[in-house]
Amino acid sequence: MIPYTRYAATALLAALAVGCGAPSAAPPSRPAPSAPAAAGGHAGAPPPSAAKSPFTLVASGDVLASYPSVLDTAKEDAPDVARRGVAPTGYDYRPMLKGIKPVIAGADLALCHLGTPLGPLTGPFTSSGAFQAPPQVATALKDAGFDSCATASGHTLDRGDAGVRSTLEALDTVGMRHTGSARDAAEGSRPALLRARGGAEIAHLSYALGEGWATARGDRPWAVNPVDEQRIIADARAARRAGADLVVVGVEWGTEYRTAPDATQLALARALTASETDGRPDIDLILGTGSRTPQAYEKVNGVWVVYGLGDQIAGAMKKPEGNWGTVARFRFAPPERSGERWQVTDAEYVPQLFTRDQPLRTLNLGRTKKWVKERAAIGKTVLSRGAAASGLKAGR
Repeated sequence: MIPYTRYAATALLAALAVGCGAPSAAPPSRPAPSAPAAAGGHAGAPPPSAAKSPFTLVASGDVLASYPSVLDTAKEDAPDVARRGVAPTGYDYRPMLKGIKPVIAGADLALCHLGTPLGPLTGPFTSSGAFQAPPQVATALKDAGFDSCATASGHTLDRGDAGVRSTLEALDTVGMRHTGSARDAAEGSRPALLRARGGAEIAHLSYALGEGWATARGDRPWAVNPVDEQRIIADARAARRAGADLVVVGVEWGTEYRTAPDATQLALARALTASETDGRPDIDLILGTGSRTPQAYEKVNGVWVVYGLGDQIAGAMKKPEGNWGTVARFRFAPPERSGERWQVTDAEYVPQLFTRDQPLRTLNLGRTKKWVKERAAIGKTVLSRGAAASGLKAGR
């Protein structure tokens, strides 16, 4: 394993195993590029029949897990806190995600976006300057039911190569796939290829806008994927050639706390959704993050675009909207003939809120009569570009 000795990797596995059963005697190897997700997730072997079945995909927004209030809650939620005479030894993010877990676990494939590098067990953990969160975040995401996490963000390189390695090692250790950053050129050249229940192969790609990355990446262009229209299209086409039935692109873009997509988002969305090969769109779904608040969903050139999912985990943000989020939920059905595009038969958004008071928790606003103003504001924003006419509905 690249960044750790065998002893350190085994220690990491043991630390991340909280709530996930007994740790193995040795750390798992890095997943093969086209392997299905590890046992315990949604993905699995294809059915005996060669026919592929419909499936439901969900996706949520930024996981920003190193804010002081978030760290405080994760410490208090750690199982050993309740044991008298035992010094706290870790962090537990699972209770924060309990409120939205049924939505994630109920899907056939679930995608997340990691906006904060994950560090070693010893830290330091901070959101001041260079971000870094505890590796136990990976345990919570896996426990909630996520299968793959996009890792390209404006903070990916906050801790340099070491931060990239520790982030991906933590995700590998719990059996989660990842895309958007890489430890070497070979890893950076391939997408996360996921197999949903029913046999569909989905390519998960991830990119982010970043200033000064050319200098930060230096001679390591694979370290993080920058937003580049031609690069994204080329990667999508390569994933299709590799066998992907659908190509899902995650993009960190947008203007913080702006509920309407900006000119850059609109232009890139039009260009990416217009790209076709043999009459078939190269990209089947675009998932946007980075705006800190939910933004509109819209069907562009026949392809669903989520301009902003909002935040999944965050501290008390500068504006209340920074603690709002959505989970996108799309039901895909296979084509009648091989080689044609899969179709979205149901499209939903699930409004959610991350509380600002301790203990911090994610609330599914689709399953409560409270938070009326917040739910209405999220719905107004999400539907602001005519998504309702295209069939988008509020979900639970």
